[in-house]
Amino acid sequence: MTGESTRFAQLARALVGFQPRVETDPTYAQAAVALVCVPDPDAILLIRRAERSGDPWSGQMGLPGGRRGREDQDLVATAIREAREEVGLDLAPRHLLGGLDDLTPMTVALPRVMVRPYVFQLDRRPDLLPNGEVAFASWVEVEAFLAAGVYDHWEVEALGNRMRRPGYQLPEGIVWGLTERILTPFFAVLTGTTPDPDPAGVGPTTLKNKGLRQ
Repeated sequence: MTGESTRFAQLARALVGFQPRVETDPTYAQAAVALVCVPDPDAILLIRRAERSGDPWSGQMGLPGGRRGREDQDLVATAIREAREEVGLDLAPRHLLGGLDDLTPMTVALPRVMVRPYVFQLDRRPDLLPNGEVAFASWVEVEAFLAAGVYDHWEVEALGNRMRRPGYQLPEGIVWGLTERILTPFFAVLTGTTPDPDPAGVGPTTLKNKGLRQ
């Protein structure tokens, strides 16, 4: 399954001209993550952060990324650099499809940081070389996320608290929090569907521009 036969071809068309929501509050630190797509079959790159004292996202499933460095020309450069450092992935601006809405944590217990997701597409699955910040990295098929019963509210733990949050229960772990808020509207674009509403009010965001409302 290659080229126009993949769901990612639809995503590339949807992101043309899309204007992401931008967080303008200067008190937020800036960060970026790379949402990397590969075909045959369609999959995305997922990591588990290493267990580290003082890291509020310690051990959680997520996307490669981190805070903007002084040497980064922009946040695209941040996403590219972090993907290279964390998993040995050689991304370039030519692989960029576009950006998604800026996100900030929904609790004051987390650092005051703005995260900008960037979507990249490669034509093959390169080998992954996780560094010490990453406990696990893998290409996870889109169909695994979309399978019945995978997306629901699950019990998770963070900062010493247990809670129920919307997320994807995969064999690799539960994908929730900021990463869930990135992936849910992303998958809605791929499938042309509307995410299940979250009665707790802490669930998925939506893509609002250029026909991306789902």
